[in-house]
Amino acid sequence: MHILCQLAQLYLLVLLARVVLSWFPISPGSALSSVFKVLCRLTEPVLGPLRRVLPPVALGGMGLDLSPIIVFFVVEFLVLPALCR
Repeated sequence: MHILCQLAQLYLLVLLARVVLSWFPISPGSALSSVFKVLCRLTEPVLGPLRRVLPPVALGGMGLDLSPIIVFFVVEFLVLPALCR
């Protein structure tokens, strides 16, 4: 159980890193672009299906993707308490 708890916490860090990096322009082919691709590969299996069910919320002229926020709260308030007792 201890290793699952640590993996869930690590997943939250990876998810947070992906969200923060998505706010900035990243040049294709750069080292940061490679890091972002890895973060996307690690998080997309969870975010993708949720994103297909939950469309972006209209916010001014752009859409706000709520899937990372929902996944973060589910892991933080449901998964971690169940795993890290």
